[in-house]
Amino acid sequence: MEHSYALSNPLSVLLKKDKSEFNKEDLIKVIEEKQIERITFQYTALDGQLKELKIPVVNRKQADVILSGGERVDGSSLFKGLVDASVSDLYVVPVYKTAFLNPFDSSSLNIICRYMDQHGNLAPFALDNILHKAAKMFKEKHGLELYALGELEFFLLGEQSSKLFPSKKQAHYHATAPFFKSGVILIEMVRYISQITNAVKYAHSEVGFIESTRSNIEEIRDKYGEQLEIEFLPTPIEEAADNLVLARWLIRNIAFKHGCVATFTPKIEEGIAGNGLHFHMELRKNGKNYMVDSKGKLNTEAKKLIGGLCSYADTLTAFGNTVSSAYLRLVPNQEAPTRICWSDLNRSTMIRVPLGWAGNDNLADQINPVNVQPEKEYESRQTVELRSPDGSAMIHLLLAGIAMAAEKGLSDKNSLELAEKLYVTGNIFKNPDLLKGLPSLPTSCVQSAKILLGKRELYEHENIFPASIIDYIAKMLNAENDEHMNDYLADLPSDDRLHETRKIMHRNLHKH
Repeated sequence: MEHSYALSNPLSVLLKKDKSEFNKEDLIKVIEEKQIERITFQYTALDGQLKELKIPVVNRKQADVILSGGERVDGSSLFKGLVDASVSDLYVVPVYKTAFLNPFDSSSLNIICRYMDQHGNLAPFALDNILHKAAKMFKEKHGLELYALGELEFFLLGEQSSKLFPSKKQAHYHATAPFFKSGVILIEMVRYISQITNAVKYAHSEVGFIESTRSNIEEIRDKYGEQLEIEFLPTPIEEAADNLVLARWLIRNIAFKHGCVATFTPKIEEGIAGNGLHFHMELRKNGKNYMVDSKGKLNTEAKKLIGGLCSYADTLTAFGNTVSSAYLRLVPNQEAPTRICWSDLNRSTMIRVPLGWAGNDNLADQINPVNVQPEKEYESRQTVELRSPDGSAMIHLLLAGIAMAAEKGLSDKNSLELAEKLYVTGNIFKNPDLLKGLPSLPTSCVQSAKILLGKRELYEHENIFPASIIDYIAKMLNAENDEHMNDYLADLPSDDRLHETRKIMHRNLHKH
């Protein structure tokens, strides 16, 4: 292993190896050397949140048995409404490379697990196993790896520490102290997420700022709020999903420790920025970025990836925008898309092609003339960004859907034509004629469910998504009963509309 840094994975430092190489004996060594009292198994349930099982460790034999065979859990409770009580037993089996020292419990070694059935097969309805199948299919069919990174936005709500240096509404982007008050908490979040995942790119304050939250919910009433963002590095798509679910767990725990509430809910106040969960996708071949041609322009495969995302876009909202307040965020003239299209550097579109350093490897040399080191050739960092998902996303299912959209894009001879047709320039909301010709994203959970059921074959082919999962998601979305929400809100007097809007926004503070 290379030289360790302050934010290196503590287990990697102890074991002198990368986490991808961890094995059972390594973990037993950690248990013995760190005097670990318990192994905590963690696994993503049907509600999209991490669950856990604490297992005391009293001797080496017990540790060996647990790490070899996992434990037994009640699937009918973890997958309520999907798994019948008569066949409810599931195994949770540890993935060694995910092991980490619990920052909130120094006597615990935590490990992410996968669900397996009575026959020793990956349980087909588990969210992470669906993603595994989708990622595997993509790689087998195209010989490429699909990487992803998430931009995790959230509000941190608490008591105002000081009225000095007040911030301004919608002017909090990249703010610094003393205008930004939550910096110490954000640093703690980044420290633990970085050490555990090795995949944080950066963190900053986001646009949103609330001087005093107006709500009927005691938990957040009158709380001071700052919007934060933690962006990740690209990792294989399965790892990206686990990292994000784990990060949400860490963020909530650190917020709780500091007497604050962290919420990823899509919208928390009218006129205030919502919580997106944008995803960047990257194709890799032989471990290297495979998105641009020799001239630094998007290659054919990258454009086909975009075409695939466009063809799946109206169904991906079923996994990426799962509560009514999501459709209070997806409104025109905001940096949240309503139409299916893409462009370069353009934040008014559904898919954005951001700067990727093409041909600009050594920018620092231009402003640091004392740098006499020979030029290095860095590989491309080009990605494409899907901007429609938000903090209500079922992360594993959304990324599984993205993997299937990518596979369709690279397989379908029409995907390149579709991408070319949906390419736009300029702010689409300032061009009514252009806007009129672009396909729309759904405007409610109920509409998303209807479209998903009508196009379910996109997900069920090759048995990637079980039919029961599609039915479950559609039922969950229909339960929001929001088909005519925007019309209903528009007809209300302004004070009543604000009151009803807040009820919708705040009823799902901690979903997923």
